[in-house]
Formats: sequence, C-alpha cells, structure tokens
Amino acid sequence: MGLNTNDRTIASFTMAGHSLVHWFETSIPIFLVVWLAEFDVSVALAGVIVALGYAPFGLGALPGGILVDRYGPKRLILLCLVGMSGSFLVLALATSIYAVAAGLICWGVAASVYHPAGLALISTGVEERGTVFAWHGIAGNAGIALGPFAAATLLFLTDQWHLVAGILAVPGFVAAAYGFRADFDSTAAESEADADADDALSLGEFLTNSWILFTSAFALVFAIIAFEGLYYRGMLTFLPEILHDLPAMESLTLSAGLEGISPGDYIYVALLVVGMGGQYVGGKLTDRIPSERGLAAIFAILALLALAFVPIMSMGLVSIVLFCVVLGFFLFATQPLYQDAVAVHTPAKARGLSYGYTYVGKFGIGPVSIAIGGFVLGGFSTAMFFGVLAAFAFIGMTLTTGLLVALNHASWWETGTAATKSSD
Repeated sequence: MGLNTNDRTIASFTMAGHSLVHWFETSIPIFLVVWLAEFDVSVALAGVIVALGYAPFGLGALPGGILVDRYGPKRLILLCLVGMSGSFLVLALATSIYAVAAGLICWGVAASVYHPAGLALISTGVEERGTVFAWHGIAGNAGIALGPFAAATLLFLTDQWHLVAGILAVPGFVAAAYGFRADFDSTAAESEADADADDALSLGEFLTNSWILFTSAFALVFAIIAFEGLYYRGMLTFLPEILHDLPAMESLTLSAGLEGISPGDYIYVALLVVGMGGQYVGGKLTDRIPSERGLAAIFAILALLALAFVPIMSMGLVSIVLFCVVLGFFLFATQPLYQDAVAVHTPAKARGLSYGYTYVGKFGIGPVSIAIGGFVLGGFSTAMFFGVLAAFAFIGMTLTTGLLVALNHASWWETGTAATKSSD
C-alpha cells in the first residue's frame, strides 16, 4: 500500500529535518581539524568547546519534548531548521574560538528539539508509521554521511572555511521554507480519544513516569546507552584529526592550499556510509535475537577495535581503510539494538519520555568524552585515547551482560516490565 498525501508530506518534511540535523552534526568534526590550525588552540580546549556545542543537543531533548506538546511539532521543527542554519551563519562570521563556541552552543540548543518533534509528528500524523519511520531513519543516515562529505569537499575546493560554513547553512533555510508552505494534518493518526486528551505532561506525571522508568530495567538500559554515546561521540569527533595526522596520509594530500583537509576526511565519510549497512543489520538482528545479547557482542567488538587502532595505524593505508569500514559497520549497528531495548523495557505510557531520556544519555552525556578525549590527546597519547574508548565499550558490555543476568535471575525490574505488559 502506498502512502497517502498526508503521509507523504509529513515524510518529506521530517526526512528533510532529520537529514539536516545530522548534516550539521557530523560536519562539525571536519571543521575541528581546521579550527585547531586557524586559532592555534590546544586539542583539550577545542575538545571542551565542541563538547559545549554537542551537549545541549542531547540535554535539550526532555525540555524539547515538553515544548512539542505545548506548541506542536511543526512549529518546533521549523524553529529547529532556522536555528541550526542561523547558528552556522554565526560560525561563518566567527573570528575567534570563543565565537565558534557561541555558534556551536546555539546549534546544539536549536538541534535538540528535532528528535522529540520529528518522532512525535510521525507518530501522531502518519497512518503508515513503519514505512515512514524507515525512510526517516534512512534520511538521517544520509545526512550523517553527506554532512562531512560536503564539508570536506568544499574545504578542498576553497581554503575559506567561513564561506563553507555559510554554504552549509543554506539547505536548512530551504527546508524551513518548504516546511512553512507544507500542508498536512499532524493529528491524522490519532484516535478521537487521543485527540481530545490533554497531551501536556504535568510535573506530577513527569516525576511519576520518571520514577517508574528508573526503578525498572530502563535504568540499566539508560546507562548502557550513555556509555555507547561516550564511545560514539569520542570516536566520531576526533577520528578525522587522528586520520589526518597519520603518516599513511602524507603521500595523498589533496590540497596544498588548506593544511587541514586530507584523504582521511573521505575515509571518515566512508565509515559513515558503511554505518548505514550496520544499522540495517542491527535492525534485522532485533527480530532474531534479544537486543541485549546483540549489544553485548557488539560492545566487545568495539572494545577490541579501539585497542587495535594503534597497531593498525602503522600497517599502511589499506589496513586503515579496512579498519574504518569495520568500525563504521559495528558502531552504527548498536543503534537499532538499543532503541529496541528501550521499547522492550519501558511501559507504553512512558515511551515518549523514555526516548527523551535516551537522547539525553546518547547525545547529552556522550559529549563528555569530547572533553575527556581532548585532555587525553593533548596531555598523553593516541594510544591512551583509544584505551579510554575501549574502557567505555567494556563498561557497556559489562552493563549489558549484567542486564541479561538480571532478566534471568532477579526481580528488581519487574515494576517496569509489568507496566509495559499492562500498558501494551
């Protein structure tokens, strides 16, 4: 069955929004390479500044969800698109690392509302939810790959990074203009009872539902997602800079006019593209095995990959490319698995809130690893940095294994499980 007109319009609007959130998000590490050279700052300071930009992206998910309930998802998505593009215009005008910090913080605040708004719009306005959620995810993956590809390519063509930041802002304004004119019913999929209900979450309901979540298995799931976020954000933020400095890249320098850009940026993009395959396989695994088992196995692989990077660095370009391909596959394979774990271990009445907390764990706590990574890379060594990432993955594996054991032998999670069954 094909999508009806309302579903297609919402799909187009949310796909544009989702792809652009990640378009901006994943282009930032490419600029990090240039900012280090442009402003002559330490890796530690640059790491803290980028972390300050990424942190609101996750921490704003909960207040973003409250704003969505109060003002509607379309309005919030439009503000998100305009805000993100405006923030990159701030970057385009930045003349100091502190102005860069201001632009990044503005971007994080604006971007934070997208996921609760986009997911809410699809869930309430679309009849064929599964199909639209699938395309929505594909669009996000496309943005993850195209953002750094566009940034690296434009920086290869011109050494004016301010101009590149301004160019990257344009698609957001175009998408906002489309969304402003788009006509759709954001409540088409709601039942009459749901449509008449007061969707605003009171403080009492927020506290009650939060208590239900964090006295159930979701508490462990949240911790697992936080450590996955620490590994994910630390790896994706500093990998372009690390690849850029490898001896294997010296013979392949693409531009003499811009010291910051190298073939390593395109290897990084290849990692993100391969991640699409990882997400697909991870999604298929959720239908075949318990998500906790899949997560434990992938965490173990990610820990081994982090430990293997330093010896692989000296093996030549082919080995580095193959490593990045494998890393990209498994790094993104975790996402559908932990998303499924959230659904399994939360009651339906608190599902939206649970995914809000999920983004706090993933994108709010995750940026801490940027500050940690900058400190380690600046004061210690690359080997120590990857050791820290391996530790994050090992802790994630341990927590996931603990959840499996708890599900088999304990009863502390039964409140959440019983609530899930009764609500579903």
